Amino acid sequence: MAHFKRIALVANIQLPEIVDSLKRLSSFLEKSGYTVLLELNTARLIDNKHLPVFDCDDMAQQLDLVIVVGGDGSMLSAVRSMMEYDIPLLGVNRGRLGFLTDILPSEMEAQVNRVLAGDYVISRRFLLEMSISRNGLTIGCGEALNDIVLHPGKSLRMMEFELYIDEQFVYSQRSDGLIVSTPTGSTAYALSGGGPIMHPNLDAIVLVPMNPHTLTSRPIVVGGSSNIEIRVGSLNELHPQVTCDGQNDLQSEPGDVIRINKKEQQIQLIHPVGHNFYETCRTKLGWGSRLDSTDRNH
Repeated sequence: MAHFKRIALVANIQLPEIVDSLKRLSSFLEKSGYTVLLELNTARLIDNKHLPVFDCDDMAQQLDLVIVVGGDGSMLSAVRSMMEYDIPLLGVNRGRLGFLTDILPSEMEAQVNRVLAGDYVISRRFLLEMSISRNGLTIGCGEALNDIVLHPGKSLRMMEFELYIDEQFVYSQRSDGLIVSTPTGSTAYALSGGGPIMHPNLDAIVLVPMNPHTLTSRPIVVGGSSNIEIRVGSLNELHPQVTCDGQNDLQSEPGDVIRINKKEQQIQLIHPVGHNFYETCRTKLGWGSRLDSTDRNH
């Protein structure tokens, strides 16, 4: 197990509960003898005056661990900012669902201390990378840990597009768009669109149509190494948007080609020992608990 010495704290939402957790956590880590650094905006949140500060765009600092305080959105932002540096990330949940940030505030010091003592597991997750081509030239690109979504933006009209997987034509479709999701993102937007829940260890990608015009259109699960190509219909009157992790938007034009594939570099998410994906699903999604012995006998 790695020995963590230099630990960065990251948050991007200014809420009282997050500020309180940041102050508690930084104080706990300092008293425990660790070198604590604050991301630039995080330092502003807690009005830091003495801890060293770093900018994610200028990673001259050598970090052993990044602790993200917030919700899954905060973790998604941190992943995209730091994915090139292969630094393990640990999440403290101050959001709602918390599939990526799984340490509860009430257990923060105890659980973080367990992780720092080496009592943790690493979950490696892959990202998707996307590019938009227009007349043979790349006009935009992006990455996503959860999903890449083609959607009509503010328009209420359907769009037309063609889907190709590994250069093989799959279908043409009229719909509100398409969600292309990793296993990590299968419990996010793709789930609300009717997609399947996939275990994070799977090497697979799911494509979920959004309100398709035909009832026979269903989610498709393909191999993680698949090359996905979406050709925006040239007769579309609207200009569909491509959104990465619900945070970064790029506008496409009729005739554009959107290419999506697995990014070669993975990220490391750290969980305390005992983390259980199915228990997380039961807790976050309201699945039924274990039947007692009387129920199982009937």
